[in-house]
Order: sequence, then C-alpha cells, then structure tokens
Amino acid sequence: MSVVINTNAAATLAATNLGKANSMLQKSMSRLSSGSKLSSSSDDAGGLGVSMRLGAAIKRSDAADSNVQNAISFLQTQDGALDSVGKVLTRIAELKTLSLDVTKSAADIANYDTEFTSLKGEIVKQSGSTFNSVALFGGTTTNVSTTEDGGTAGNVAITKSNLAADTNVTAITTAANLAAISATTVDSAITSVAGFRAQNGADSSRLQFASDMLQVNRNNLESANSRIADVDVAKESTALARNNIMVQAGTSMLSQANSSTQAVLKLLQ
Repeated sequence: MSVVINTNAAATLAATNLGKANSMLQKSMSRLSSGSKLSSSSDDAGGLGVSMRLGAAIKRSDAADSNVQNAISFLQTQDGALDSVGKVLTRIAELKTLSLDVTKSAADIANYDTEFTSLKGEIVKQSGSTFNSVALFGGTTTNVSTTEDGGTAGNVAITKSNLAADTNVTAITTAANLAAISATTVDSAITSVAGFRAQNGADSSRLQFASDMLQVNRNNLESANSRIADVDVAKESTALARNNIMVQAGTSMLSQANSSTQAVLKLLQ
C-alpha cells in the first residue's frame, strides 16, 4: 500500500463507520426515551400505517363501550322507575282490599281514596321520567351501536315501554276512586309492569355482553398495536450498549487514522 498525503482512505472509512454507529445510537436512544419503535416513519412505513389504523380502532372501541355503558345506565334508570311503579301498584292493591272492609265508614274509605289519588299522580309522573332529557318511556325502540366500526349489524334495540298508554295501567290512572277498579285490574297492571321490567332486564343483559366483547376486542387490538409500535426495552437496551461501544471504538479508530499520516513527516525529514 502506497504512502500518500492528500488522501486518507482509512480516516474516511473510519468516519463513515462512526457516522453509521452514531446514527444507530441516536435511534436507540430515541426509541428508549419515547417507548416506541416507530420514532420516524422511515423505521417501518408499512407498520406505521397499520399502527395508526389500530390506534383509531382502539379509540372507536372505547367510544362504543362508553355509549353501551350509557345505554345500560339508561335502562337501569328505567328499571328504577318501573320498580317504583310496581310498588305503587302493590300499595293500591292493598288500599283496594282495605276499602272493602265492612267495618270502614264512608270517611275511612274517603281517606283511602285520597291516598289512591295521590298514588295515581306518582304513576303518571314516573311515566314521564327522563334520563338526560331523553324520555324513559314512550313505546319506541332505540338502536345502540355495539361495534367499533359502527356497523348496523351490531346494533342492539332497547325498548322504551309505553307505560302511560298501557291499558291495564291506564285503567287505574283514569279511575275516579278505588270503587271504580277491581283487584283483578290492579293485578293486570302489575303483570304489565313486570313484563316491562323483564324486557328491560333482557336488554340490559345483552348490552352487558356486548360491552364485554368490546373490551375483549379492544384488548386484542391494543396487543396487536403494541407488537408493532412499542419498543422491546430489554432488546433495545442491549442495542444501545452495543451502539455506544461502536461509537467509542469508531471515535478512537478515526483518531488513529488521522494520526497515521504523521508517519509521512518522518520520511520527509
């Protein structure tokens, strides 16, 4: 190998290798400090696209589950109102029986009718109950989306029972007094309310299962995204140590390469 002054090929090669090692060191530090393997789009262009889509799907799953949980809260409020109406009807049945006591005077029966009138008002009030200004009852259905993509195939219909218009309940709320209704009428109204509560329970149960599935799906999406985007700290720490040594070695060799040309001066002396 010839001895030259103008060109130091060894130093050039050492500088190139040092630059590569330093670049890898910076990348390892960036990954470890951010916790992400995708510190830039060039790290994995295809993986970055997949990760972005998975991240969006995770956010949609969270939003869909929030909607489902709100729907469950809506049904729980509806069931609370129905439970209250059921208790009112039970009390009315009790008043009806008490009013049939032959030992009760007209004044006593009038007192029972006073309470009956007040209880009818409570049934009417509960029939108009709302949840966040949305009517709990009304005889309609509302669709709840239970999939992260918002597909209609995954909708669950929840029922808004038509409490106010139920014939058995109406027979009581429109009665002038206890004498105008029979024990059978009250029992029929209680049966109607029990049916409404059964439908409520079925809707709530299905929504809870849908929520469980959304959470399972979210966890799996998060795991898939983690495999693409999250850095393996143990593996990257090893790479950081290796790259750090390479930078130190490269720096040392570049210094040696730069000083090697000093030998030419001895030849010129």
